[in-house]
Formats: sequence, C-alpha cells, structure tokens
Amino acid sequence: MKHVLIIGGYGNFGRFISQTLARETDIQLTIAGRSKEKADTLAAELQISPIAQGYQLDIRKPLTEHLRHLQPDIVIHTSGPFQRQGYGVAQACIEYGAHYIDLADGREFVSNITTLNKTAQDNNVLIVSGASSVPGLTSAIVDKYLPEFGHLESLDYGITTAQKTTRGLATTASILGYTGKPVETLTAGKTDTIYGWQGLSARKYPQLGWRLLGNCDIPDLAIFPTRYPGLKNMRFYAGLEIPLIHISLWLLSWGVRTGLIKDLSSSAATLLRLSFLFDWLGTANSGFHMLMSGTDHYGNDKEICFELTARSGDGPYIPCMPAILLTRKLIANQVSQRGAQPCTGLISLEEYLSALSEMDISWSVTD
Repeated sequence: MKHVLIIGGYGNFGRFISQTLARETDIQLTIAGRSKEKADTLAAELQISPIAQGYQLDIRKPLTEHLRHLQPDIVIHTSGPFQRQGYGVAQACIEYGAHYIDLADGREFVSNITTLNKTAQDNNVLIVSGASSVPGLTSAIVDKYLPEFGHLESLDYGITTAQKTTRGLATTASILGYTGKPVETLTAGKTDTIYGWQGLSARKYPQLGWRLLGNCDIPDLAIFPTRYPGLKNMRFYAGLEIPLIHISLWLLSWGVRTGLIKDLSSSAATLLRLSFLFDWLGTANSGFHMLMSGTDHYGNDKEICFELTARSGDGPYIPCMPAILLTRKLIANQVSQRGAQPCTGLISLEEYLSALSEMDISWSVTD
C-alpha cells in the first residue's frame, strides 16, 4: 500500500482528487491543510478508503518534519495561487524522497520547475508541475495530432467556464493577477506582447452557443515554443459565461493597463463573492477548444479542431485528472522518469479522455 498526501485535500480541486483516490484499495490517504477540522471532516466522509486521515499542515512553514512524520510516497499539492509561491513544497519532497505533483497554473512556476531537475534526479524522485488542463491536457492533444502535420504553425485555443460551478479563491486570484498586465506570446514567429483579459472576441461552442473570450497567461505560452519548435503563433483565451461579468473584467483590465488600478488580485475575495450573485443567470456547462493549423506532409493547408463540452458542473474536474492519473501510474510503477519537469509527455490523450468518460463530458474532432 502506498501513502498519498494531498495538500489542500479539502479544497475545490483537492476534494475531488481525495474522493477519487479514496476509492483505490492500495492507497493510504492523508488529507492535509491549514484546517484540521475540515481535513478530519472529509476524511471521515471517505470511509470507503482503507485508511483516510486528516492532518494540519501549513505550507508557509517548514515541511520536512511533517514529511518525516507522515512518510508519504507521493505528495499532491493543490494549494494555490502558485504565482506567489516558491518551490518549498517540492524541495521538501526531494529532500525527504517523495514524488511530487502540483496543479500549478502559473507560467513561471511551471516552466521553471526544471531548475530542480538535477537534485530530483539525484534523489530518484519525480517532480511534476502543472498537472492540470494546461499543459497536461493541452500537450496531450498536440502530441496526439502532431504526426498528422508536416508543419504545425499555429495553436488557437481556450476555455469558457460555467457560472454555476465551484469557483475557488486561488484560481480567481491567479487570473486577476495578470488581468491588464503584459503577457508574452508568439505572433508570426516572434515574441509578442498582449495584455491579460484583453483581445476581446467571441466564439460559438457546440451545445453552448456564443461565449466571450479574452487573453490569458498560462504555462503553455512559455513551454510550447520549445516543445514544438515550428510554432509561429499561439493564443490562449478564457471566458466567463455571463457577458456582463466578462465585459466588467475586460473594463477593469483597461484600468490596470492604463495604471489607474495597480493590481486586481487583492480584490479577489470581493469580486468572487460578487460573481456568485449572478449564478441564477448561468448554467453548469463549460467548454474547451483547440484549433491546430499548419500544413500536411504534402504541403497542403491542414487544420484539426478538438472541442470538448462539460455539462452538469463536471468541468472543474477536468484539471484534476493529471494528478489522479499520474498517482495511479506511479503506484503501478508505470512511470520511469525521474527529475523535475512540467506535466508534458506523461499522460496520453487516450488515458485522459478515458478518465473523463465517466462524467457528463463529450468531445469531438474535426479535420
């Protein structure tokens, strides 16, 4: 039996990961966070697990003694926002000798995890950052369809969220942290500067209709130009279901860009509470699209579009899948890599979609 420690295990993403891994018969589960009461309450609800326990732990304080006490084989770190964190949790895992997986969405945090590669290799552990939709799912999609292109030139993709789903403070603070601020991406093969939550556009999603979109900063924008060296153009967007909320954030982004507002992340709690007032106007349905463009092996223009629709509030579970799948693979000794890396090349698209097939989620591919 392997011991899995989930930091933030009772939060929005951590709860689903805890509930899913608790069904595994070969896992001893520790649900950890700053609230012992919340951790104990969820552990008590998961009595289908052979062993599930709550534990109080604060990542702002040294973790080494906690790890020596708990003796986990794998640590899953879900407590964001990661943009404001260092690599203290990952470094403690390397020092102790536990594999580490985080759900980070911060561009620098995920792309720079490779600075820990040497020490992780020396200690024979795997350190994975960005075990989330980006770049976990997005790299799996590109890896799947890349062989069909002679030259993959452009990636245009995005996520439109549902109003009636759980929304965490950490994710909200993360998005607000780059709203209105410069974001580097690729345009015509050169580094270009765009601005967070600007580039206002609209796209029609299957089963959802038209949704507004704006520029977002994600780890892919730093990782993919190296992973897929022929790329010349990259755009990633995100959108909110209620147009009034999306437009309001777009207007606030101009306030940040022009210097009238210094930073929106400090207002995350207030803006998150306000957003819940509009839940009655929305649905529990979200979507994702990725348009891959370039030429085929004969030099002809080629496009492949992958689209995914999540209903019944199942969209927020999609970012949880890489951590769940990687944990299962590590326990089954199906992952031989050691070192520190972003979550790319570790999970196939088939594995990802198979895990999603039990939910109210469907997808299609057009060529």
